[in-house]
Amino acid sequence: MPTLRLALAQVDPTVGDLTGNARIVRDTTRRAADAGAQLVAFPEMMLTGYPVEDLVFRESFVRSSRAALEALAADLDTDGLGGLAVLVGYLDADGPSRMSAEADPARGPRNALALLSGGRVVTRYFKHHLPNYGVFDEDRYFVPGNTLQVVRIGGVDVALTICEDLWQAGGPFAAARIAGAGLVVNVNGSPYELNKDDVRAQLCARRAAEAGATLAYVNMVGAQDELVFDGDSIVVGADGVPLARAAQFAEELMVLDLDLPAATGTPPAEGAGMAIEHTVLSEQLPTPPAPRARYGIADRIADEEEVWAALVTGLRDYVLKQRFSSVVIALSGGIDSTVVAAIACDAIGAENVHGVSMPSEYSSEHSKSDAADLAERTGLHYRVQPIAPMVDTFLANLELSGMAVENLQARVRGVILMALSNQEGHLVLTTGNKSELAVGYSTLYGDSVGGFNPLKDVPKTLVWQLARWRNADAKRRGRTEPIPANSISKPPSAELRPGQLDTDSLPEYDELDAILARYVDGDASRADLIAGGHDAAVVDRVIGMVDRAEYKRRQSAPGPKISPKAFGRDRRLPITNRYREA
Repeated sequence: MPTLRLALAQVDPTVGDLTGNARIVRDTTRRAADAGAQLVAFPEMMLTGYPVEDLVFRESFVRSSRAALEALAADLDTDGLGGLAVLVGYLDADGPSRMSAEADPARGPRNALALLSGGRVVTRYFKHHLPNYGVFDEDRYFVPGNTLQVVRIGGVDVALTICEDLWQAGGPFAAARIAGAGLVVNVNGSPYELNKDDVRAQLCARRAAEAGATLAYVNMVGAQDELVFDGDSIVVGADGVPLARAAQFAEELMVLDLDLPAATGTPPAEGAGMAIEHTVLSEQLPTPPAPRARYGIADRIADEEEVWAALVTGLRDYVLKQRFSSVVIALSGGIDSTVVAAIACDAIGAENVHGVSMPSEYSSEHSKSDAADLAERTGLHYRVQPIAPMVDTFLANLELSGMAVENLQARVRGVILMALSNQEGHLVLTTGNKSELAVGYSTLYGDSVGGFNPLKDVPKTLVWQLARWRNADAKRRGRTEPIPANSISKPPSAELRPGQLDTDSLPEYDELDAILARYVDGDASRADLIAGGHDAAVVDRVIGMVDRAEYKRRQSAPGPKISPKAFGRDRRLPITNRYREA
């Protein structure tokens, strides 16, 4: 039985950075070669980054992707790495896009995977199953492939697949069984959702059994705009038993030896409704050098730690990939701004986080002292900028009252943050949680001002859970708890009028989040919610707030997706919409 030393490269590419991504491939392949690897696999669309969205429609970008692939193959050979088989995802096309008048339904842009070896592109595989749900619009961009590529490497037949091919039965995995593949490689750009790692493990076991082959699943790590990629690469045997598994939210190079069945004969030309193309790269490879390469199974992490890691990863990559070096946050002493500040400190270091306390005449003493306490605990930069004189100047020139005065205070704070951003070069972080965004409990161009929102997909009740977890984790490690206890325990308030509390305008958050989870994430109807035990008047109130706030959400900052249905990427409703639940 041949032994193949496999390397799975769990790395962090950047969309559009063809040169930088190629450099990651070259550097990582060198590390894999030094470890004795014979086959190296990189994530989906590694060369271009993922998702490329409407860059697909730029013919110049498609040409650049194809040219970069050819150059990469030659560069790997020049680097002395031509003897390895290297799998790299990229953007290809064999015809104009579907937006073109000359579009051919059978041809067009392709989500592609290439095998590079000996300075050339040995073969290309085009993704068969194209997801068109949630955050995915691949049917808009790509034409599906219908040919399974099987490559013989060291006497083992290896089938090539891409991401969604794993999520649907039949097609490439059924064809891989017919082809007699001993190994199926699946390259991925699979975005993070809470507990998705459990789903993936079960899915990999099912597909390995369907193919009757060992399955190697490699996923990217890092973030692209709202999407976070958690890695979680895994190898399972044909019996579905995990053989190795990488950690989440960390770049890793998994290298392990796999004993695989020797290929026999030539696969049939078709199977499971797909054509099958067979390429022989090598009938035999040297036995991998001793000692045997083994890779363990990384421990799974608790839910709160998983979400925290996703938020930190999402923020870090957004800041760095947008070429910012620092962030600025309005610190109210409340739970949301405090948690955002702690996330930012973990993501880019406290020395790069600037907090601004902007008290008004209605700000409590604890809001000011809690903000200062946070700054002392974390070590972030801290300043105080009272807003009362600025608000008074507005009121001396405008006749405002009631909510207009409340919103004015929030908008003055927004102006200060954006001025500091312009003057000092910080990225402004806004702090509204998913519950507030859902019901429109924010001031447009006020507390919603910002370039990125780490809590955009985090319900209020989960914000509290995360705060408690982060403090407990710090205590366990013997470090200072970053979040003041009073910020966690005190009733939430916008403090825009005397004695104001969130519950003056909203139901208790436990009830609100339960309703929102079903109405927003689950598309439940009014009748479903009432049947589930919620008071009809409360349901009507919440649904009305959610429906009216669509225009605010459309203008909100991007933020990391952690749930099955995030605002913006997943949930897309018309702003002008007269439908109301009866």
